[in-house]
This record gives sequence, structure tokens and C-alpha cells, in this order.
Amino acid sequence: MEIEGIKWRYDRHELIADGIVHGVGVVLALVGVTALVFYAAVFASGGQFAAALVYGTGLILSLGISFAYNLWPVSKVKWHLRRFDHAAIYVLIAATYTPFLQRGIDDPFLAAMLAGIWIAAGAGATLKFLFPGRYDRLAIGLYLAMGWSGVMAAGPLATRLPAATLALIVVGGVLYSVGVVFHVWERLRFQNAIWHGFVVAAAAVHYSAVLSSVVSAPAGL
Repeated sequence: MEIEGIKWRYDRHELIADGIVHGVGVVLALVGVTALVFYAAVFASGGQFAAALVYGTGLILSLGISFAYNLWPVSKVKWHLRRFDHAAIYVLIAATYTPFLQRGIDDPFLAAMLAGIWIAAGAGATLKFLFPGRYDRLAIGLYLAMGWSGVMAAGPLATRLPAATLALIVVGGVLYSVGVVFHVWERLRFQNAIWHGFVVAAAAVHYSAVLSSVVSAPAGL
């Protein structure tokens, strides 16, 4: 079926595979965010706790909406869910950056970057809601640009985050980027499930980075 140029051609087995991937992702996110909030309440400052809440909300929101959109029967409702799904990706990127950049909130550059990443997320989400099904290549470019913008903050963050945390951030970014290949490879069978598998794996790696950042955060931050 095609609605306004968007096609959904996944067979039953592809939908089952995608549903399993999403189900695993949502369950892990719920368990992981619960643990993260607990550790943040115990080990982190008020600012880092708030950043952890922002990240956790963004993670659950993104995976939950993706689950609903991708498993919903083809219909006008699915078309509307698509807008929320694609917009939520921008929110997830900004939310993932928040705990790391919050660690350097006293640095004007990092504080400006935190504000900028959320402005970009708002612009991207607006693009998806106002022009659904259009400018998809531009949207993917913005996803990648936002995701790798952290390279500019590598220097300042290197003095504030453990080396292991920085390594996990990079690994997660690579997984997301490689997954984009499958996202656009629409003729490949199980393409959607593979893409979402990369998303879940990358999100798990970034979750580990956020958790290590929260646990290692000095009380004064």
C-alpha cells in the first residue's frame, strides 16, 4: 500500500522479526532507564539527575513510538505515527547528548552546544511534521550531522568524562551510522528489522556510556 508516496511492503515474517527487535529494545529500555534513574539519584548531582531523566524519557519515547509505528497496520493512523517516529529520532539524539554535555555546563562552548543540539532537534522535528514524506535525504543528513557533531566537543569532554565513556560514545555513533545503510537499502529483505537491530545495539552502547558518566559524575556537577 502507498500513502502520499510512502510504501510499506514488509511481509509477515519481516513484521514478526521487526516486532521482536522492537520488543526487546523497549523492554531493555524500561529496565535500563529504571536502573539509571536509581543510580543517578544515588551517585549524581541534581543537574546530572535531571539530564539522566531527559535521556531516559527520550530513549523510551523514541523506542516506544517506533514500536507503535512500525507494527501498526497500514492506514492513515500509521501515516501520522510516521511523523512522530521520525521526529522522535531527533529528540533521542539530543537527549543522548544531554548527560554528556551537562557535565561541562560551566564551559560556554559545551553549554552553547547543548542548546544548539536541542534547537536542531526542534528544527528537525518541525520539518518532519510540516513536510511528512518529503526531504527525507535532508532529514537523514541532519540525523548524521547532529550525531557526529559531538566530535567538536571531544576535546573539552575528554577532561570531564572517563576514556571508556568516550569510547562507548564513538562505538554507538558508528553503529548508528552503519545502520543507516540498511535504513536506505529498501530492497533488502528484513531491511527494517536489521536497521532497528542496529538502533537497539547502538542505543544499548550509548546507554552504557550514559550510565558510566552518571556513576562517575563528581557530586558538584
